[in-house]
Amino acid sequence: MKKIYLDHAATTPTDSKVTKEMEKYTSKVYGNPGSLHSAGREAKSAIFKARKTIANILNCRPEEIIFTGSGTESDNLAVFGVARANKNFGNHVICSAIEHHAVLFSCEQLEKEGFKITFSKVNNDGILALDYFKKAINDSTILVSVMYVNNEIGTIQPIEKITEIIKQVREDRTKRAIKTPIYFHTDACQAAGYLDLDVQKLGVDLLTINGSKIYGPKGTGILYIRTGVKIDPIIFGGGQESGKRSGTENIAGIVGIAKALEIASKKRKKESQRESKLRDYFIKELFKSISKMVLNGHPIKRLPNNVNISILDIEGEAMLLWLDKYGIYVSTGSACDSQSLDPSHVIIALGRPYEYANGNLRFTLGRSTTKKDIDYVLKVLPKIVRELRRISPVRVKIDAKEISTPEAFVGTPDFIKKNKI
Repeated sequence: MKKIYLDHAATTPTDSKVTKEMEKYTSKVYGNPGSLHSAGREAKSAIFKARKTIANILNCRPEEIIFTGSGTESDNLAVFGVARANKNFGNHVICSAIEHHAVLFSCEQLEKEGFKITFSKVNNDGILALDYFKKAINDSTILVSVMYVNNEIGTIQPIEKITEIIKQVREDRTKRAIKTPIYFHTDACQAAGYLDLDVQKLGVDLLTINGSKIYGPKGTGILYIRTGVKIDPIIFGGGQESGKRSGTENIAGIVGIAKALEIASKKRKKESQRESKLRDYFIKELFKSISKMVLNGHPIKRLPNNVNISILDIEGEAMLLWLDKYGIYVSTGSACDSQSLDPSHVIIALGRPYEYANGNLRFTLGRSTTKKDIDYVLKVLPKIVRELRRISPVRVKIDAKEISTPEAFVGTPDFIKKNKI
């Protein structure tokens, strides 16, 4: 049976070059970086080299890179660390309504601690509603967290525009002699393999990266923290990572995530072009063969590898299990929420009815994905849809205007020109 993995947004296989790079640091170089002897110094040198590699890619200082145990930990450190360290200045935090739960649940916990949280709205395509966001900022706002790319629908947020708004807020506060700082954090876990991570261009103060999303080792993460950002640790102990993240360093993991990011940076443009073509072909053919289907997320401003659809009158979990029988691995949303029966908070935030979230499937392509893989899915999925609809008691009534057409969701030059995008 064929095995076709189309769930790269959940996790990616570790690149063989990354594994090879890590091998040395699992048995040969095993000293504690905090030790003064040569074995410890050799391990410490490996961390310094990895930090420098990452800093070059992000266009920042090596000391602004903090290594963590996951993207979730990096998000937690950014949200809790900044909020708690600056609570004497203000108690208001803003995040988008479609953030990863690593940010959403952290914000909900902050609410219990007395912070005021605004879950900023997005439009029907998942783009942050900038007017609403701008009005939500007040003199007690100390942190904004908006993800670079959404992990479910692949929508790319206007990070630089958000940065400009925050810059204007800072200038206004300075004029009015208000000392309350406002920091901007972005979760770039999904963006890291496809988009520019230059933090100077983006203008962010904190940025999260996850090793398992970029063909690196699981259990590794990065948090960029701009010099001058006031942040408290959430893990205490030996004071590693400049006191921001205690715990003996995972040398092999650190070396691995640095190598993975280096490879991803080099492959980024070429691989994005290749996967974009496959994505557009996939979307176009899907709409030809399946009725009552909607593409979720922005048609153009989306990740090159993301195809998120809602197929009405069917449960997404049923489709997922049937696809699994054919060796096709996909998801119904975020892998982190796979055990939950609740509808996707992202699809609901787009203004979609429950039925859209219920029939949701996410396909995410990767480096190994080929046109043959896509053609196999296109052969199998329509059959599954017909069979499941045959036995389904659900018949959703929907306005024909809400049903997508293949021409409306293909990022071709003609479409861009026609719609003045």
